[in-house]
Amino acid sequence: MMSLTASDVKKIAHLARLGIDEQQIDGYANDLSSILELMTQMGQADTAGVAPMAHPLDQTQRLREDRVTETDRRDHFQAIAPQTEAGLYLVPKVIE
Repeated sequence: MMSLTASDVKKIAHLARLGIDEQQIDGYANDLSSILELMTQMGQADTAGVAPMAHPLDQTQRLREDRVTETDRRDHFQAIAPQTEAGLYLVPKVIE
């Protein structure tokens, strides 16, 4: 069984940028260890004869007719936008 330590939980919380109380670390360690144990058990299940499914109840997706149901209102919506160009919204650069 994979058991997480308090330092593992602190590292995971730091990487996920989560703030956790010191008093709850042991509870989180137990809960996360249980989840990892369940994933290990699920990974050991024999699925050799099981066909992949897209839906657990083997249902098909209802599809609608592919037709236009709304009018083109892009110009109306872009009239209130701060900046547009060639039908696109212009936004400030956020990544250097």
